[in-house]
Amino acid sequence: MQLYNTLTHKKETFTPLTEGKVNMYVCGITAYDLCHIGHARSAVVFDVLVRYLRSTGLDVLFARNFTDVDDKIIKRANEEGLSSKEIAEKYIQTFYEDMDLLNVLRADIEPKCTEHIDDMIAMCEDLIEKGKAYSTKSGDVYFRVREFEDYGKLSGRDVDDMRSGARIAPGDEKEDPLDFALWKGAKPGEPSWESPWGAGRPGWHIECSAMSHRHMPLPLDIHGGGLDLIFPHHENEIAQSEASTGQDMARFWVHNGFVQIDSEKMSKSLGNFKTIRDILESYLPEVLRFFLLTKHYRSPIDFSFIAMDEAEKSIKRIYETKLAVSNELTKSKWSKAALPEDVVNEYDEQSAAFDSAMADDMNTAGATGHIFSIVRLMNRIIEDKSMRKSEGGKILFERFIADFTKWSSILGLFGLNAEGFLQELKIKRAVRKNISIEAIEDLMVQRLEARKNKDFEAADTIREKLTELGVDVRDTPAGPVWDVI
Repeated sequence: MQLYNTLTHKKETFTPLTEGKVNMYVCGITAYDLCHIGHARSAVVFDVLVRYLRSTGLDVLFARNFTDVDDKIIKRANEEGLSSKEIAEKYIQTFYEDMDLLNVLRADIEPKCTEHIDDMIAMCEDLIEKGKAYSTKSGDVYFRVREFEDYGKLSGRDVDDMRSGARIAPGDEKEDPLDFALWKGAKPGEPSWESPWGAGRPGWHIECSAMSHRHMPLPLDIHGGGLDLIFPHHENEIAQSEASTGQDMARFWVHNGFVQIDSEKMSKSLGNFKTIRDILESYLPEVLRFFLLTKHYRSPIDFSFIAMDEAEKSIKRIYETKLAVSNELTKSKWSKAALPEDVVNEYDEQSAAFDSAMADDMNTAGATGHIFSIVRLMNRIIEDKSMRKSEGGKILFERFIADFTKWSSILGLFGLNAEGFLQELKIKRAVRKNISIEAIEDLMVQRLEARKNKDFEAADTIREKLTELGVDVRDTPAGPVWDVI
């Protein structure tokens, strides 16, 4: 597999340090609020990376942490009259609920900051002993940025440029304005733990260094997170981890791109902030997951309801084809004919191209494009009477249905029962357009009764009413069916 490494700014062949085994750590959420679509993208991206690596036969040990003590958590706790622990537990639970809906697998290891305070204190002590960090009279501990020669190697920032114009605020006990906090002395009303420097709590950056090192040997094969974490979080992780251990922290640094809302950065101040739950009020979870995989993970993705509608149409077509092929396979009689060689070759080419796209820096956009090529091929076969009834067609139909297992295991998509999914999708679209399901069903019964009585004029009138509601009616051998236009 070729995987883009932020550290080297290029795609490299990914080979685990230990043959057959991958240690992968991804920064998780700070548990103080509902997850937004940016969280969803990061979770889905790294979920697919884990799934894909496992599909190649690799044994992946995947860790994703929870930050459960932080300024934002403390602020929310004060606002809601709860403890920081209660706030963190509340939003960790909502994270699980959202991720389960998006078919994101649980990580193998899910460390919490508050469960690893001793590890963080030990790392701070080690860095002080090595002269890479220092404590202050106030009980803070800071990392000496200038004592780490490689600072900036991930983000490409120059220490001298960063220092230009930087100032130490009055009362600040830093030696250098670039130094960052490893440990913060306790403030009134905040959660704290005893340490050699007095009561306090860890800084944000030390958390992931201590937790990853506790559960996995360094260097990690892969360390991941959102693009916004490159600086300062991941840069600081590298500095403190490598200064402490003398080893590289990670061999590959992998970052997913931002989510924009209608071409603007998502922010609460702009009023375009979209939580996962906001979106799932109008769309099925699998539609959101599919949408998030329609762009390469390193590229920005622009969320809009128009884009979600397009994603919905696309996934609907895939499930409709899955259902149509499944129905074809219920037949008991097949002609002895083979499929034309070019048809079989096209399937082989597109199937191989799917594999190639995933091996090329996890190009899910390209991979789903090849699935659509296969879907178009299946529909060509279904529309051709001789191919549809041939044993060659049956073989390719069976292969198509089997491939859904492969696609689902890698992408976390297309694994649902087709008929059930399409029914749920139809209802979701009707509700989104304020179309009453009860009114539709009532009109459908009236139309069926009119047709039975051969009152075709009344049946046509009812059909027109359904069309005005935004509903299309199709008469099939199994009876009339409806869908939202």
